[in-house]
Amino acid sequence: MDAQEPQGLVLLVDDEPLFLRALARILRPEGHRLLTAQSAGEVSAALEDPALEVVLLDLQLGQDSGLVVLDHVKQVRPEVEVVMLTGHASVENAVHCMQRGALDYLEKPIQDAYRVRNTVRRALERRRLLHRNDELERALATREDEPLLIGKSAAIRNVSKTIQSLRHNESTVLIQGESGTGKELVAASIHMASPRSGETFVPVDCGALPESIIESELFGHEKGAFTGAVGAPGLFRMADGGTLFLDEIGELAPSVQARLLRALQEREVRPVGSGRPVSVDLRIVAATNRNLQKRVDEGSFRQDLFYRLDVVRIELPPLRERVEDIPLLANHFFDKHRGASTKVTGFEPDALTRLTAYSWPGNVRELENAIEAALALCPNTRLSAADFALGNGRTAETPPAPVDLPLSLDAYERCVLERALGEARGDATGAARRLGIGRSTLYRKLAKHGLSTRRGPQALVAAGGNASIR
Repeated sequence: MDAQEPQGLVLLVDDEPLFLRALARILRPEGHRLLTAQSAGEVSAALEDPALEVVLLDLQLGQDSGLVVLDHVKQVRPEVEVVMLTGHASVENAVHCMQRGALDYLEKPIQDAYRVRNTVRRALERRRLLHRNDELERALATREDEPLLIGKSAAIRNVSKTIQSLRHNESTVLIQGESGTGKELVAASIHMASPRSGETFVPVDCGALPESIIESELFGHEKGAFTGAVGAPGLFRMADGGTLFLDEIGELAPSVQARLLRALQEREVRPVGSGRPVSVDLRIVAATNRNLQKRVDEGSFRQDLFYRLDVVRIELPPLRERVEDIPLLANHFFDKHRGASTKVTGFEPDALTRLTAYSWPGNVRELENAIEAALALCPNTRLSAADFALGNGRTAETPPAPVDLPLSLDAYERCVLERALGEARGDATGAARRLGIGRSTLYRKLAKHGLSTRRGPQALVAAGGNASIR
């Protein structure tokens, strides 16, 4: 399994059981949870699962029309991505399906397993990108009268002033800060405060995209540019008129850095497989948890690209450097997650003492997760120090060295990976930060040892299990 590819809940819809089993064999090694359906009625039942993200739908579904089912899916769950399956592939069929909301189509019989996997991965990434964008816009819309960043520390006040000063210019912005400090929220806020606020904000995690496809994801590709390529506009063109947020920019490979620099300089992109450039008009906001100047000095990041990105720099401080903000943030997340049915009314003094004494390696994101978990499990009417199992219950953040492992570097590496994932509660970003490596490197090491990150309660289901709808 390629650990870099996202896992999700995928519904396979076809009236041929043998074809469904073939699709399941292709997708199961990717770690997806799979559902199957053979009729429109079974599709309706599957749409009730809120975790559903992608549907692979046959155009000829027995007595039912796949186009009618497509319309039903888009009416009931418009956020779910649909990929059509057709044995009568044609440009007309593909265009007709996409006009009615489908993302892509696959030809039957399946000749290329890689294309199936790549199409599902792209659908999952698009679904999550749009979902994250919607969440950010909703969060910002409800905070028009509130300060952007909650806190009273001098560092946060300076960040807020810088953001306000960017309201009326188009400068490229570089946000630097540890994982979990709120870089994406700041980027979205810059967009929402700008004249481009009515256009699209497109966030992309450069560290999570496989190097082999990142160019086609950013700049698009033409039909036939590579095996299985059906044509895609790319994220630059999706953000045309708006803002493109390049998170973890320091993870880009040198070859992609060169093309990105040209795109920024010329305000145009050249899709993979095309000899014709396409003009784009967008603002770039980049972010990294690395020291880019150090990477420039080491020769792993282009100096000219660094200067092009580093026009305005925003440094987001880690939570441990603004301890006075922790009680304010804790109360904010308490109000956000307490819910109408909870009996918990507030914090005991020892709880806030414990929260301010902890170093928060996962920063604001870890604090929010800790508050949400404590609220879910608290047996009393007020949160106490005992409700917070911080740092995996350890007093030191560095785990003890294993003493019962064989004398093998691979064994020690696997042990360290497992410990990092455990302390980060399965979060890849947190685990990578603890190990001092990028997420791309982490994913490669996880794949090497057959490990994967947890993705919430859904991950407790056997990876890739094929659960039929009855």
